[in-house]
Amino acid sequence: MPDPASHEIKPFPLQRRVIADTVRMGRRKNTMYGLFEVNVTRARQAIHAYRARTGQGLSFTAFVVSCLGKAVEDNKEVHGYLNGWNQVVVFDDVDIATMIEIDFEGEKFPLAHVIRATNRRSAQEIHDEIRGIQADPQALLHASNTPFMRYFLLLPAFLRDAFYGALLRSPKLMKRTIGTVQLSTVGTFGLAGWVISPPVYNLSLMLGGVTQKPVVVGGQIASQQMMSTTLYLNHDIVDGVPAGRFAHRLVELIESGYGLAGPGEESS
Repeated sequence: MPDPASHEIKPFPLQRRVIADTVRMGRRKNTMYGLFEVNVTRARQAIHAYRARTGQGLSFTAFVVSCLGKAVEDNKEVHGYLNGWNQVVVFDDVDIATMIEIDFEGEKFPLAHVIRATNRRSAQEIHDEIRGIQADPQALLHASNTPFMRYFLLLPAFLRDAFYGALLRSPKLMKRTIGTVQLSTVGTFGLAGWVISPPVYNLSLMLGGVTQKPVVVGGQIASQQMMSTTLYLNHDIVDGVPAGRFAHRLVELIESGYGLAGPGEESS
């Protein structure tokens, strides 16, 4: 007869404190949420055509990073940050933080990485950077697993929060350490739906699953690939109208297959 008290005890990874800290800090923001679907049928077709035309691999995540960087460049106020003098700092470069899945000691492990100046780089360049990290993640792992980081995570939560508060009040320091925008992909298993989680960034984008749905296209009902998307914006920095303008531009770029046009084709 099975023991009803049977259980297993596993060590709690020290790095998980970073996630808990991030969620706790995110709850303090006046966040505006946008839940919408994006038709990625054309974009996925464009990626397949690009691979066939160039012979180079290109991930969907790299493509969305390039679209997000361009959309922010066209609406820069959405990644502005308040400094300690009640001023909004708006950067020219769009540095996007995302999680890159790597193989570490025989297991899959999500590694945080900031992709710099995404508004000035192609989807292919972004893809190559991501694949380079996945091929040899040791340098980035060592950089994120320093003795300082381990000692910092052992501090009480209120001391860590004081550090995060100082970081968020210094936009230049924040940009240098963790970037200005966050992209998360949680739709690996293709499940439809939206995920809500307190964001620490003033602008975050979370990609959900992609599912087939009947959609009206050109006056006709057609089966299309629709992606659930959650957008987070800091309402202290951005109001509804500019937020809607940014969201419209982002959807336009993704749905048009931005940056993937071949010779003689148009790209938004």
